[in-house]
Amino acid sequence: MSLLFSPFAIGPLTLKNRIVIAPMCQYSADDGRANDWHLVHLGQLMQSDAGLLVIEATAVEAEGRITPGCLGLWSDEHETALGRVIGALRTRVGATMPLAIQLSHAGRKASSRRPWDGGMQIPLAEGGWLAQAPSALPHLPTELAPREMGAADLARVQQAFVAAALRALRIGIEAIEVHAAHGYLLHQFLSPIANQRTDEYGGSAENRMRFPLAVFDAVRAAMPASVPVGVRISATDWVDGGWDIEQSVAFGRALRARGCGFIDVSSGGISPLQKLKPGPGYQVGLAERIRQDTGLPTMAVGLITEPEQAEAILAEGRADMVAMARALLFNPRWPWHAAAKLGAQVQAPKQYWRSQPQGLASLFGEVRIGHR
Repeated sequence: MSLLFSPFAIGPLTLKNRIVIAPMCQYSADDGRANDWHLVHLGQLMQSDAGLLVIEATAVEAEGRITPGCLGLWSDEHETALGRVIGALRTRVGATMPLAIQLSHAGRKASSRRPWDGGMQIPLAEGGWLAQAPSALPHLPTELAPREMGAADLARVQQAFVAAALRALRIGIEAIEVHAAHGYLLHQFLSPIANQRTDEYGGSAENRMRFPLAVFDAVRAAMPASVPVGVRISATDWVDGGWDIEQSVAFGRALRARGCGFIDVSSGGISPLQKLKPGPGYQVGLAERIRQDTGLPTMAVGLITEPEQAEAILAEGRADMVAMARALLFNPRWPWHAAAKLGAQVQAPKQYWRSQPQGLASLFGEVRIGHR
């Protein structure tokens, strides 16, 4: 039996298989509000029969958006907009796949143009906004420095994560992923590259972990036991003197002690000086180390593109789940093709049953399609 298509539980939530659709920013919201693009985008992904779909990085406050097009969940209006999309997915598309959402704050990487518009910081005079961060250090030396966050800012942002998680719960989200990776706010607190504070939130690794752990604690406390709360991390900055795998292990152990449901292991994003050489499965070793040393249910992600590759990662005990993003953008039916290669079954909408290839009579189960 294929491990990739075997069930796996993250706390009380059981996934039917170990394929996770990783969060992928669409930069297509209307002032943070989900719209028909999200309905179409998520709808096609939910027909894939993956085990879990994680909705893209969703800002917990307006200033925490990466770009003006980023999704948000900071008001009743935003809750209604995303709730409409999720309701349509459940009732019209009939998708039963569990949904998670990645809650995020961009910190000093906020106020940026969409990637297809260059991705650079938007000047204040052109509609940008002043970013906020652990320290007044810009991501790029040519950018406007962010405002260093004070005690009131920390309290506000922590509560914004909680409020967004409660909104997600009300509209039917079944798991929460706290975004502490890719150079965004919580990762900025973790990394000495972005965090040069001299108070209790800076300096030692223990101090740098303090605010991200406080955010996790607050979200976990606000959620019922039935909703797993996990964290995405960048396990290394790929920069000498930055956040690294040893600190990530310590962070993971602290998260496990607090009831963390899963850890999603990525890397990089804090600095343009990162020495990163992407290749097939290049982050899997980081996930393996985190899994072995923390015992947390672990997702591996990063250039995992082939069914046999994903199966081997699980068979070798390097991760518990395999998360994919771009591979599923390119081929939203990736799980169907993986099931065909690995001798497993998937559920597909009846409208698509006739697509079952000849010789794979069991891919969608024993389907019978009549034609007039």
